[in-house]
Amino acid sequence: MPLSTRKREVLHQMGIPIWVPRQRSPAQDPLIERATDVPAAPPQEPAAGVTVAQIPVAQMDWADLGARVASCTACAELAQRRTQTVFGVGDPKASWLFIGEAPGSEEDRRGEPFVGRAGRLLDNMLAALGLRRGEDVYIANVLKCRPPGNRDPLPAEAAACRAFLDRQIDLIQPSVMVALGRVAAQSLLRSDAPLGRLRGREHGFRGVPLVVTYHPAYLLRSPADKAGAWSDLLLARSRALRG
Repeated sequence: MPLSTRKREVLHQMGIPIWVPRQRSPAQDPLIERATDVPAAPPQEPAAGVTVAQIPVAQMDWADLGARVASCTACAELAQRRTQTVFGVGDPKASWLFIGEAPGSEEDRRGEPFVGRAGRLLDNMLAALGLRRGEDVYIANVLKCRPPGNRDPLPAEAAACRAFLDRQIDLIQPSVMVALGRVAAQSLLRSDAPLGRLRGREHGFRGVPLVVTYHPAYLLRSPADKAGAWSDLLLARSRALRG
């Protein structure tokens, strides 16, 4: 369904690119297959007189979801401190979905997840898989606002943002998800298990394979664990190809 003029304006103001379908076939791209376990609800135009704030998050399209996130004040401290929300970036029909914990200072300034040194390392990790940011890849965070001092998200903050992330996952319908770091993994899996126990195996998230690996910022501090991260990414790639 073509985007309305209002929704195109919302996307433009938020810096969210409007996706244009690429002409690809399974023979050209082995990752073109999509998971079918989690069907996304079709976009719905608001009824006359209905505002974005009145639309259930689970029924929102990309433009309305982005607008709701940008205006969210559920976490008063985060809303007051943020420069802007960090919605996510990439291909809205991506096979690969990478999820981190929360924006840092540079992400808060630029409105894009995983920039700076950690972002460059993530881009290198993608390149090793034959992927590129924005091409069959979507990157998001558990939290859409920067916590003060880059602290871990509080459980209540993650819970307040959860519906936004769940709707992004429903709209994308990825073939595989990769949780980057302990906070993202524990939040998605609703677990308090340490990262070491969550890595090295496939988890399921609403019918989508989920693989846990180290956060790029951690790998900058502990480069010896890059080999383990590469093993995790190979596991994720095998699930993407299988899907």
